[in-house]
Amino acid sequence: MQRMLVLSLLTVTTLTVLSSCTKDPLGNMTNEESRIYITNRDSTANFNSYKTYSIADSVLIVDNGRVAGRETTSWDVQMINAIQNAMNARGFVRVNHTQTPDLGINVSRIFNTSTNLVNLSDYWNSYGGYYDPYYWGYGGYGYYYPPVYGYYQSTEAAFSVDILDLKNASSAQTIKVIWNGLIRGEGIFSTNNVQSQVQALFDQSPYIKTNQ
Repeated sequence: MQRMLVLSLLTVTTLTVLSSCTKDPLGNMTNEESRIYITNRDSTANFNSYKTYSIADSVLIVDNGRVAGRETTSWDVQMINAIQNAMNARGFVRVNHTQTPDLGINVSRIFNTSTNLVNLSDYWNSYGGYYDPYYWGYGGYGYYYPPVYGYYQSTEAAFSVDILDLKNASSAQTIKVIWNGLIRGEGIFSTNNVQSQVQALFDQSPYIKTNQ
């Protein structure tokens, strides 16, 4: 049975931490079980009032909050096609972006890289030395390492799907995002997982549908 961690911003969710005998329960999770699916909607939006949509033909790359360009890899193409199939299955009709669609859809790959400082001496001192000081003729002594600091970088990745209300775009040149789906976790950019990930987002959002 497929298991996934699902969070919705529109519901009140209580997360309970369960203790177990294992040292690191999260370390035993599969890539699939590590993924987090988050959806958020504008509760005032009535999806039945929209009939057509257009989806961007490339994927936006966002790196540390800045747009780094657009790409069309095999993953990107599969993702766009999977979203199109999901929208069509809910009754929407895809049109060209020049045909005044009711909805616009953007797909983004998001990367956030951070630099972290770690005190390496904390780790070394915790061992108390690899040899007993008695070996060197200093019984009762202990090891001490002076402070040594190191740096490492970590990158967090996610992908986001935004549905924009083009039908009611205001004269102030603002476009409202009426739905967002975000996925984080291991293996999210594998082409083998595209269909199941898109399906999970839409299964979590049954209100995305229209009546033709």
